[in-house]
Amino acid sequence: MLAAQLQLESIMSQAVERILSNYAGENPGVIGNLRRLMNTGTLAGTGSLVILPVDQGFEHGPARSFAPNVEGYDPSYHPKLAIEAGCNAYAAPLGFMEAVAHEYAGKLPLILKVNNSDSLGGPDQPYSAVTSAVNDALRLGCTAIGFTIYPGSSYRNDMYGEIRDMMSEAREVGLPTVMWSYPRGATMSKSGETALDVVAYAAHIACQLGAHIVKVKLPTDHIEQDAAKKSYEGVEKATLADRVRHVMKASFNGKRIVIFSGGVSKGTDEVLEEIRAIKAGGGNGSIMGRNSFQRSKADGTKLLQDVIKIMKG
Repeated sequence: MLAAQLQLESIMSQAVERILSNYAGENPGVIGNLRRLMNTGTLAGTGSLVILPVDQGFEHGPARSFAPNVEGYDPSYHPKLAIEAGCNAYAAPLGFMEAVAHEYAGKLPLILKVNNSDSLGGPDQPYSAVTSAVNDALRLGCTAIGFTIYPGSSYRNDMYGEIRDMMSEAREVGLPTVMWSYPRGATMSKSGETALDVVAYAAHIACQLGAHIVKVKLPTDHIEQDAAKKSYEGVEKATLADRVRHVMKASFNGKRIVIFSGGVSKGTDEVLEEIRAIKAGGGNGSIMGRNSFQRSKADGTKLLQDVIKIMKG
């Protein structure tokens, strides 16, 4: 029994080191924090990630985010949920993070979301404000920073410049960057935001900007760009697993860690079916907020644990 356990642990460790070998140009601090992310929680050593993000209060408003489960108004609810469910990490903006870091830094990898936007303005040309700094992430004992870009927005070049500078600063102090890459803008249709060609493009842009972990939405089989339609004639896209596989291909041929958003609230069966497709398509995992913390504590914990079981195989 002991020999089998040791063999399993060795195989799992090899999975993490195989992924990290794709980041050979990084400094030891970044590598160490990526290793820490992948060696925490129930999925430790597997190379898979399930992260709990709670930036929705800032992005969508407190009632829209937490009224379905009022415990979520309390910042301490969410990292506790992440630990009990076995997640790899917890991500949040500055205020939520400052409220809990004294208790959870060192117990759970923390990802400081350093830019955010609200939903009180118009959605046509999204542009998130920089709301915290690399020094805040260090002060709070965080393992990484998180940053959102909106490919398709007329402000995208400003965002690319901001994350270039912030990522350089974070890299110098050993912090990796998790990049939310969400295509959105006045000239893009709503269906285009999750079109296969657009999501794959968004993932590739994040990789080219130097993201260590890329977060994108799950793609549909729609092709948005007329210029891309011919190129997609031979791409398998009938199933969600096929489409996940293509996004991974666009992410340096699978040499970057890519996790997929849980999206809007939906039924348990649908959530788990999406996770199975992520696993089958070779995705590295899920970053799931509303579908977990808007359920009761028991139901949210169970859902995350079931997601983790699927990713663990």
